Amino acid sequence: MGHVWVKTKIGDENRTKLIEVDALVDTGATLTTIPRKIALELNLKLTGKSIVETGAGRLELERSRIWIELEGRSEIVPILVSDIIDKVLIGTTTLEILGLQVDPLTGKLKEWTLLLY
Repeated sequence: MGHVWVKTKIGDENRTKLIEVDALVDTGATLTTIPRKIALELNLKLTGKSIVETGAGRLELERSRIWIELEGRSEIVPILVSDIIDKVLIGTTTLEILGLQVDPLTGKLKEWTLLLY
């Protein structure tokens, strides 16, 4: 299938500053992750820390929240802030919150039904 890249708008929770980025959809990641440089640019408030498991081992990353828009759908979602990752990675919780999934046949995002069970 290859990599799935999407045009994404992100901003602080109040949308006082918005930026558009090309983001990589990472269906192996739980939370969306952004580089610290973008968190600073958006003046995001850090809300805590989480231990995460990566291919390089365990890391402690700071958490925050952003407003995000994908495929015309938007919501405020929890994120991780990374000093290592240099691009925006869209995690599965963001996709689920927005009612989207990756279509493996087209390599694009498509609508998905939210589950209540």
